[in-house]
Amino acid sequence: MTAIENASLEDLPADVPVLIAGGGPSGLFLSLDLARRGISSLVIEPRTSIDPDRPRAKTTNARTMTHLRRLGLADTLRNAAPLPVSYAQDVIFCSGLTGDAGREITRFRHAFQLVPGRYEHQPECGQQVPQPVMERVLRDAVAESPLATLLTGLSVGDVDYGHRSSPRDISGQDGPPARIKVSNTAGRRRAVECRFLVGADGATSAVRRSLGIRLEGGSAELSNISVLFRSRDLGNAITLDPAVQYWVLGPEVAGMVGRMDLEGTWWAIIQGVDGRESFDATALVRSLVGADVDLEIVATDPWTARMLLAPSYGRDGVYLVGDAAHLNPPWGGHGFNTCIGDAANLAWKIAAALDGWAGPALTGSYELERRPVAARTIRDAAANGQSLAYHFADPALRSGGAGGEAARLQAKESLAVKQSEFDSLGLVLGYDYASSPLVVPDALPVPAEDPIRYFPSASPGALLPHTWLDRSTSLYDILGPGFTLLVDAGSLAGMPAQEAYEPVLAAAARHVIPVTVAAVGPSDDGTAMATHWQASAVLVRPDQHIAWRGTDPAQAAAALGVAAGWPLATPSEDPDRSSHVRAVVP
Repeated sequence: MTAIENASLEDLPADVPVLIAGGGPSGLFLSLDLARRGISSLVIEPRTSIDPDRPRAKTTNARTMTHLRRLGLADTLRNAAPLPVSYAQDVIFCSGLTGDAGREITRFRHAFQLVPGRYEHQPECGQQVPQPVMERVLRDAVAESPLATLLTGLSVGDVDYGHRSSPRDISGQDGPPARIKVSNTAGRRRAVECRFLVGADGATSAVRRSLGIRLEGGSAELSNISVLFRSRDLGNAITLDPAVQYWVLGPEVAGMVGRMDLEGTWWAIIQGVDGRESFDATALVRSLVGADVDLEIVATDPWTARMLLAPSYGRDGVYLVGDAAHLNPPWGGHGFNTCIGDAANLAWKIAAALDGWAGPALTGSYELERRPVAARTIRDAAANGQSLAYHFADPALRSGGAGGEAARLQAKESLAVKQSEFDSLGLVLGYDYASSPLVVPDALPVPAEDPIRYFPSASPGALLPHTWLDRSTSLYDILGPGFTLLVDAGSLAGMPAQEAYEPVLAAAARHVIPVTVAAVGPSDDGTAMATHWQASAVLVRPDQHIAWRGTDPAQAAAALGVAAGWPLATPSEDPDRSSHVRAVVP
């Protein structure tokens, strides 16, 4: 609908279906995902502009890029990114960057799913891009959306939740609206009513505080200093191959260095320092890069890695996403991407509640599904935080001769512990919602959890295994905006998929659940879909996770109700004991 910088209280509507506190990446993405599903929302953001000198997240992984593809924004972001995927894909660990000190110790190839050309595991590979660029792309998309409104210069304050207490209230369908007090910079306030309130307002979330929820966890022992700087000479001085980032195991100063763009802007993270003490950023960066190159310090930002998780993600139509719900160390680049995953999970559930087809379990499943993902991600990032550059620093790494070679070989072997930080496909794509009430489990084996290795599986709760149908068409491209029942074309014996699985369409029509039934396959290498799935059909949720797999149309119809949040009937509830299990939908 619009985006207004320095908005006034008069710009506020009296009511809105969804109010989102916080216009960072997760809040903006949520608003756009809701708009794609026909739901209008209002985003309230205190910042009137995006600070280009605080890049924060720089890694957009393959899963997030696939979410952006679903919204039609993947190519927009790639075109806006200052570094193309083709520039570099590896992370290099080294004893130094320049001169004789610039010795490579080891490298991790195709880090962060940076793979030029066609990517096999998702329809999109990763993309290196600073968070301010991402936010600008999302803000521009909100400004062009007829259903999304962004008002900056305003803040969410007091919240009156009324008397939401019944299960139907929690779905957001029948309960009284929440009354939100929105403030301007002068302290004046105005009330806005909403059916759903989402706290995407970061680590100090006012929405989280209004719920009486506190983040739990701890912080790293030592701090770090992020530095944004410009240098005309550094690029020519580096004697190593181009890299996504260099980890410098310097004996005096250790940390990371990487390009922000191809115009001479760089970033560095000095690891293992006390950010409370005074420091000379120029001296630290020159020591880290190992040369007296020209430097212009643009910004510095001391910070400490935190491992924090909310015990609850909200209740009664009020939910937390992103940093309001969890804070994890940046090692691996998962924080921002986990935030987008939250928004993608919540958006379709809120839309279902507002459209009237959500069962009583649907919105409550958000925490059940997303909180374990955050906990697992925090554990892995925290483990990588125990092995930073200064832990491996040794003056001998810069030495020549047999002694230097031996030191570098030993360091290379020790650095194998860092693989899951850069090669984390098991974390990025291998998470699942197998214990969710929205999936129908089966008896087939489930892949083992592994942060590095990803085992594509159509097990209920897992991400739909990706495949290419031809050179440019992804399996994900044929998914509908709601649920999609994918049927292996080879299993239909010439019968239309809609006819073979008519019970699914009938159940969807009765309960106004959006569903698409589509025959598909084989993949472009000739493999039948049934081979990929170990079944002739899979029911895919709006967030591209699998709710059910099997062969029986009646079971697929029942699974659709379960996936929409309605409980399964027990035998005593089912008058036809010989029939397949069914969902109890009013």
